Amino acid sequence: MNQPVHNKGLSVMIVDDSEVARMLLRDILEAGGYDVVAEAADGVEAVDRYAELRPQVTIMDIQMPNKDGVQATREILAIDRNARVLMCSSIDAEGLLMAAADAGASGVVFKPFIADMVFAAIVSACKSEP
Repeated sequence: MNQPVHNKGLSVMIVDDSEVARMLLRDILEAGGYDVVAEAADGVEAVDRYAELRPQVTIMDIQMPNKDGVQATREILAIDRNARVLMCSSIDAEGLLMAAADAGASGVVFKPFIADMVFAAIVSACKSEP
């Protein structure tokens, strides 16, 4: 894992309806020096946790119960237009990815998670303009 030093300690929230996916991503992020400040199991919880904690980066599953990642991303960006949200998905569905981009997502991470790809997506999201 070649994590850039300037991102160590960056606060991250993980949003996924799969507890296993959250655990795997947490392990990757913490091994890379990131500070996982929150986890959420759906978009409703994600919006609430974002409003409370304002993590620097949110990694959000696209397909979840109660409120999907696209709608949750729109709501998070309505709270904070500078929010950095990376969408994650196990499928490479063009329509879903376009919806994520239209909602204002800063990038995409695919499952299964590969540490260097996760880190690269975070670095890219943090460098991009809101």
